[in-house]
Amino acid sequence: MSFRTYFLLFISGLILPIVIAQFQPAPGYLDSDYYFAGGTQLFRGNGFNEPYLWNYLDGAASLPHPSHTYWMPLASIFSALGMWLTGEETYASARLPFLIIAALVVPVTAGLSYSFSKKRELAITSALLAIFSIYHASFVGVTDNFSLFMLFGGLYFILATKLMEDPTRTRNWFLLGLLAGVLTLSRSDGLLWLALTFLFTIWRAKEDLLNNLQPATRNYILSAAEGTHHNLQITKYVLRNSLTALLGFLLIMSPWYVRNLKAFGTIIVPGGGRTLWLENYDQTFIYPPEHLSRESFLAIGWDKIISARMWALGINLQSGFAAHGGIILFPFILAGIIYCRKDERIKLATTAWLTLFFVMTFIFPFAGARGAFFHAGAALQPMWWTLAPLGLDEILLSLRKRNWGNDQTKVIFRSALVMIAIILTGFIVNLRLFTLGWGEGEANYPAVEKFLLTNGIQPDDVVIVRNAPGYYLETNRSAISIPYGGKGAILAVANQFDAGYLVLEPNAGNSQINSLLDNPQAQPYFVFLGQVNGANIFKINK
Repeated sequence: MSFRTYFLLFISGLILPIVIAQFQPAPGYLDSDYYFAGGTQLFRGNGFNEPYLWNYLDGAASLPHPSHTYWMPLASIFSALGMWLTGEETYASARLPFLIIAALVVPVTAGLSYSFSKKRELAITSALLAIFSIYHASFVGVTDNFSLFMLFGGLYFILATKLMEDPTRTRNWFLLGLLAGVLTLSRSDGLLWLALTFLFTIWRAKEDLLNNLQPATRNYILSAAEGTHHNLQITKYVLRNSLTALLGFLLIMSPWYVRNLKAFGTIIVPGGGRTLWLENYDQTFIYPPEHLSRESFLAIGWDKIISARMWALGINLQSGFAAHGGIILFPFILAGIIYCRKDERIKLATTAWLTLFFVMTFIFPFAGARGAFFHAGAALQPMWWTLAPLGLDEILLSLRKRNWGNDQTKVIFRSALVMIAIILTGFIVNLRLFTLGWGEGEANYPAVEKFLLTNGIQPDDVVIVRNAPGYYLETNRSAISIPYGGKGAILAVANQFDAGYLVLEPNAGNSQINSLLDNPQAQPYFVFLGQVNGANIFKINK
């Protein structure tokens, strides 16, 4: 396809995210708040440090503390880039790179699709599905990892295509390693892509080396036990290209690992492993974090352990069908997978999805079911948007062999597929932005801050609140999240981080602190100051 076509697809890909952005004046949810807040810290010259805390798993003991100890930093870096480019510390500036990246996903998807079919009409159909992405449309332009993962995932499969077409271009292994690095710098589960690259070297070794042999020699090696020399060649091929990919990966990740070594003494931030032992999602906010352990996990009993994973199984299957599969696209994606099942790119994509599904269901069920699986799967969306039109065409071809349909039928069905995707996208965007409302109560925080100021809060006082990064963004005040563990845990973090006030929103409570919501008066250590937009405000007597 021509450069003009790709450029027009890029421009087309800008329109919908920009329109949606007009109804998203703020990040809207914790993840996006966090990445934007991290970007403001970088923009201000404060580096990877933060005066807020959204969970306690890394064992932080004071504010400010090292940032990005649970989530990775690349989305914050891009947020800062937008502010550096405009010179303004605003959300509109921070999200600018994400809008551009969301638009770039469209021609990248078209390029990937064209590499499969060599058909312009199928590539454009895939590009349109990338624009009208149903569940993803509300999120690709916000300060989060969706558009980053889509872009880097799409480029990964394009590079894999280049290696399949020309195995002599070994520099592409280095580039695959670079992409695995930026995927990991976006999300910790990006490490999967480095593992997939190593697996890809094994598959390519057999193909590339055997295909260079004469047919008689190839058949002899495949059938004879004397293929030791060729096996050595395969081993050298795998090691050489794996090390090349690893070099690209480390070029991206080494600075971050060095930072972690300086801040924590390990290249992997402590605390992330504690999520292995969660009993429920709320324990993500547990304090002190040492309460999470292998012993505490096993103590709840295997019935609860298995039950939690069965719950995550159901949620993730729904996510795979609706969010990743795009509802109407799902059967055609499956048809495309079956049709292209021998293609190594399809093997990589299905291996990635199945691995993510297993990890996010059985190892990290609470994080997975609460959005991590939806997030992590974004890297595969360009592949699914590529396969859906291919699968549809294969189904129609099978019907045509039975004397049903013609070339015009293909056009009609492709158009119908895109139209249904447009309708579903409109419905989901309307639901997310208007019916449910964009945001999770952060707009109330300025009013809460004003109330606290009238009640004597001091500039250095720390507030305990549901969304600590969101509160910081709205008020520029240090904040920490409400811990899991009841009133005792709240008092403990208040003492540890010198927090003097508690903001308890109706949707922030749990059974452990219901009394603070239902009967705020006469609570030991908690002096009820009043209510702002449904939120109970307390001064903490430590």
